[in-house]
Amino acid sequence: MSQIIQILSYEEGYREKPYVDSEGYPTVACGIKIGPKGASLSNYTFTVPRKVGDVWLQQFVDSTINQCRTNPAIYAALQQCNPARADILYSMGYQLGVAGLAGFKNTLVMISNGDFEAAANGMLNSKWAKQTPNRARRHAAVMRSGDYDVYKGLI
Repeated sequence: MSQIIQILSYEEGYREKPYVDSEGYPTVACGIKIGPKGASLSNYTFTVPRKVGDVWLQQFVDSTINQCRTNPAIYAALQQCNPARADILYSMGYQLGVAGLAGFKNTLVMISNGDFEAAANGMLNSKWAKQTPNRARRHAAVMRSGDYDVYKGLI
């Protein structure tokens, strides 16, 4: 059974008030970008209650999953994934955008070939892993093992 909502809730955290993310984008709730890079937070004077943020997150996740399934390279990789590994691809698609995930061309081919060890190593050898090293390590561990053990007690 999918754990994508729990994984994203852990990885993204939750903030009712807008904040600037690590890349400089105004962001709110569960890591949802709300404006252009460098925009002043004074433009965003609202709050997003958790119940609203949870609905918003589910909509973004559903959209990300649908986009992943329509991208041939990502879809081919998903065909080799159990639910835990698929959730990692969806999490990456949520964080990086589906186009960003599609940029992991070699990693996606390795997943399509069932070489999860090499795929995990490819994930860790990326700009993404340098930017979010702890998340990348957790995601690579799930890709390698095919289980959620690294998240036990966290989600």
